[in-house]
Amino acid sequence: MRILGINALFHDPSAALVIDGKTVAAAEEERFSRRKHGKRPLPFSAWELPEQAAAWCLKRAGLRPQDLDAVAYSFEPALARPAGELGLDDPWDHLRLTYAREAPGFLAAALPGLDPERVRFVPHHMAHAASGAFAVAGADTSSVLVLDGRGERASHLAARRVHRRLEPLRAQELPHSLGLVYEELTEHLGFLRSSDEFKVMALASHGRPRMLAELRRYVHPTGDGGFRAAGVPWREFCPPRGADEAWTQDHADVAASAQAVLEETLLDLVRWLHGQTRDEVLTLAGGVALNCVANARIAREGPFSRVWVQPAAGDAGTALGGALLLAAGAGDEPEPMPGADLGRDWSDAELGAWLKTAGVPFDRPADIAAEVAATLAENGIVAWFQGRSEFGPRALGHRSLLAHPGHAGNLERLNDVKGREQFRPVAPMVLTERAGEIFDGQIPSPYMLFVHEVAPAWRDRIPAVVHVDGTARIQTVDRRTEPLVARMLTGFERLTGLPVVVNTSLNTAGRPMVDDPRDALECFGSSPVDLLAIGPYAVRRGGFFAAGGAGDTADAAGATGTADAAGATGTVGAAGVPGAVGALPGDAAGPAGGAVR
Repeated sequence: MRILGINALFHDPSAALVIDGKTVAAAEEERFSRRKHGKRPLPFSAWELPEQAAAWCLKRAGLRPQDLDAVAYSFEPALARPAGELGLDDPWDHLRLTYAREAPGFLAAALPGLDPERVRFVPHHMAHAASGAFAVAGADTSSVLVLDGRGERASHLAARRVHRRLEPLRAQELPHSLGLVYEELTEHLGFLRSSDEFKVMALASHGRPRMLAELRRYVHPTGDGGFRAAGVPWREFCPPRGADEAWTQDHADVAASAQAVLEETLLDLVRWLHGQTRDEVLTLAGGVALNCVANARIAREGPFSRVWVQPAAGDAGTALGGALLLAAGAGDEPEPMPGADLGRDWSDAELGAWLKTAGVPFDRPADIAAEVAATLAENGIVAWFQGRSEFGPRALGHRSLLAHPGHAGNLERLNDVKGREQFRPVAPMVLTERAGEIFDGQIPSPYMLFVHEVAPAWRDRIPAVVHVDGTARIQTVDRRTEPLVARMLTGFERLTGLPVVVNTSLNTAGRPMVDDPRDALECFGSSPVDLLAIGPYAVRRGGFFAAGGAGDTADAAGATGTADAAGATGTVGAAGVPGAVGALPGDAAGPAGGAVR
């Protein structure tokens, strides 16, 4: 079965392709459109589809829309009820239902050749659940817990996977929603709702949960696998914060209280679910599952032996889950996710052609991993662009900013580079076999979805990655699946004695993560990064701008660059760096005519 999954209705529009149960490709529309989250989660935008992501998924597999056996759309309008009946204040929500019902026609128009009869509606939370239960390795029987803002009429689902079947056990109907409560607090604290909830989690570490007892009046488990979470009068807890205002201790304390009550409620739900299934493995999905602090507590205090979180746990992951659910229902055996690197990539020759077209100076070191390790050891910042881009919100060694963890000032430095709030931490990457001596928590942790206690002996050695509460959100690196990253980490330790490197996403505030070579060059050119490691090539900041100035008198026709294995070199053209970067081709083909893969 060839099944395309589509998420579109709320936010983070995305597409995923599953062929005979195997995940072939998955990507978020934001990486193509360069609009953060693809769109705002408003009823007026519900019609917008992940057209570019879907077209790329098909192209990756060499398929046409008419070759598809089915399209999974991760919302079932027949299950929905009017917002007023659900206790939600959303007078335009009926537009969402209208657009959802018309999705087959919209998709057929966006993907010419697609038969609209092949579009199947998949319940939103079942798609979330499948994205965890069918994607995890080594567990064809497992429990799954989904929590987010909302689906058709619920905000939560407890379910169980038994081989190719997914059995719902319990759902919490709206208006009670842990996700919506956290979104409301995000907005109250002056951040962007349905986008910046992770900032509340980070701010919570700076506060004390002194408002927890009062908050429990509005948010608490009910003991039967459900919960109450609605109507929190946030103004009674602290004044609202303007987006440009400094946060106060009251703001941090209410964030800490909300985080604590969320964790309490999740632990109750997890224990109830385990009581129903007695499974060893728990998978988590839904936007709430991106709360790595809560995930760590579930792993540490919960009854399950193993906890696995879908790396694209937010709504983007429902594109994959919907496709996997239909595949399993059709008799295909769902294969575990091969990793989060499910997006676009380019050959070495294509990357070299992009650099030549941009007119930037570059070279091809004998070993790009060793070159990056040396730059990091000298306290340089490196933009790392390697292999296929990640599916989900975390940079996992494919589209990353890297730095030295041994200098405390690098936290502020990176937050300045990215234009972020200074209370936000950055994360460490470490080889799996070295993680246990430095970090206490669930290992392996390849998707950066749990926090770990940093061993006291290491806190002064890697201060840039230690959060104010003594934790770090680590990414463990497996030598077998990430040999290039592993070689860079090994080289850095050889030079510095530190087995850890700072890893944060390759983007600046308010922009999606870098995805294609144009994005990488634009980000590198506009932020104080010392080295761009793009495939096997190195672009150095000093040469980038020095050559750019000289380029005004250079002969554009004489700009040269080669991308062969013997060593690539390039010089800037007459237009200079800014104009040359702006002249990059923007269609689906690379500058040398090579197809983007």
